[in-house]
Amino acid sequence: MPDDGTDRAAVKTYVPECQKSEWKEHADALDMSQSEFVRTMVQAGRRGFDLDPEEPQSHGSNPGGDGLEDTVLELLSREGNLSWDELVERLAGDFEDRLDEALGSLQDENRVRYSGRHGGYVVVEGSDGQ
Repeated sequence: MPDDGTDRAAVKTYVPECQKSEWKEHADALDMSQSEFVRTMVQAGRRGFDLDPEEPQSHGSNPGGDGLEDTVLELLSREGNLSWDELVERLAGDFEDRLDEALGSLQDENRVRYSGRHGGYVVVEGSDGQ
């Protein structure tokens, strides 16, 4: 029988006890197992790391690994019924937070800066991406 990407394999990692407790609380709040929580968070974290755009990043319940379905389910599980506009507002807020963090990192690395003269963010000349 061909491998369709649904076979499972164990992955083991070690984290500080306080982090495991925090993850367990969050998983419980989302009515998820710890394994499902960690798997979902890893996939969500990989969204910005496009290693091979031709290869899907995950299999099973979230093909492609974009995480939107998981995020919507998480919001609805946590907050109950939400209208279209409420979902858009919460998802946009998440994106704005991620964008703010990314711009902060890029500025810390001196790869971009805000230029009032140019009316926005610009790439720092001579920045080689390092």
